[in-house]
Amino acid sequence: MTKRITLLLMCVAVSLPLFAQSKPAKRLADSTAVLQTILDKSEIPQNILDKAACVLIYPSVKKVGIGLGVSYGRGVLVCRTGAKMNGHWSAPAMYTLDTGSLGVQLGSTATDYVLLVMTERGADKVLSGKLKLGAGASAVAGPSGANAAGFNDPNVDILSYSQSKGLFAGASLGSASMGSDSDANKELYGKSVDATQIIRDGAVPVPPAGKALVNLLEKLTPKRM
Repeated sequence: MTKRITLLLMCVAVSLPLFAQSKPAKRLADSTAVLQTILDKSEIPQNILDKAACVLIYPSVKKVGIGLGVSYGRGVLVCRTGAKMNGHWSAPAMYTLDTGSLGVQLGSTATDYVLLVMTERGADKVLSGKLKLGAGASAVAGPSGANAAGFNDPNVDILSYSQSKGLFAGASLGSASMGSDSDANKELYGKSVDATQIIRDGAVPVPPAGKALVNLLEKLTPKRM
C-alpha cells in the first residue's frame, strides 16, 4: 500500500507543471508550434518574412454561436524593435481576434492564422490596441510561390496566411477586428502593460514562456530587409 501511495504522489508531482501552465503560456506555446509548422512547410516565402515588421499568430480560431458565423481567437503579437522596426524581436504581446463572419471558409474546423505586418504604418495601427481591418489597415491574402517573388506593394499593411487541417492557403480576414488582450498581458507580465509598452518601449523583458517564439524568429529572420 505504501508503495502505491508513493507512486501516486510521484505521478501527481510530475503532472503538476502541466496543470500549472498559465493560459498565456499555453497560448505562446501553441503559437510557436503553429509558426514552426507553417515555416517548416516553406509556405511563407523567406523574402516575405524578412520584410515583415511584426508577426501576429492566432492558433485554432474557431467559429462560435450556432448560425451566427462569428469566429473568435486569441493570439500573440511580436514585432521588431527600433525606430525603423529593424532591430531584434520584441517580447510578445497578447491579442484578440474577432472575425465577424468568414462564411464557409472555417465551417466547424479550427483554423490557424499567421498575419505578417509589412509596414510601419500598419504596425502603428496594430499597436494602437484596437484595429478593424479594411477600415484601419489594408489586409490581403498573402502570396506564395512564384507570386511572392516580386511582391512589393507599399499600400498593403498586412498579409494573411491560414492553415486548416493541414491545408495551407492565403486567406482574407475581411473586416476582422483585433485588439490588445489586457487581462492576458497582465497575467503574463504580472502588471498592467499595453502592447506599446511591451513592444515599442523595449523596457519589458521576454518572459520565459515567450523565449521559444522569440528565439525561433531570431533564428529564421534576424534582420528586416
